[in-house]
Amino acid sequence: MQFLLTAFDGTDSEALARRMAARPDHLASSDRLIAAGQLLYAAAILGDEGQMIGSVEVLNFPTREDVDAYVVQEPYVVQGVWERIDIRPCKPGPAFQQQTESQQAST
Repeated sequence: MQFLLTAFDGTDSEALARRMAARPDHLASSDRLIAAGQLLYAAAILGDEGQMIGSVEVLNFPTREDVDAYVVQEPYVVQGVWERIDIRPCKPGPAFQQQTESQQAST
């Protein structure tokens, strides 16, 4: 099942510094999820001035409980970067479903 995770960083003056400090761990975690077929897409959310202020991820996990287990150990959570997190089930459009099925078959 696919889930859309939208997370926003804190808004304090140290928020960007926390993100940058946690970023290597976050990217390493993302690489592992990609290799396992659990992270299908991710992007940084940018503020009006082009600075990173959050993240969006499309995740592929069997259950919401599995997503929650991932989130609690996600480096941006552990290191206090993400302040607000919204997770919802999602369903890709038909063209993307075919693409996703092809990607899953190759992993």
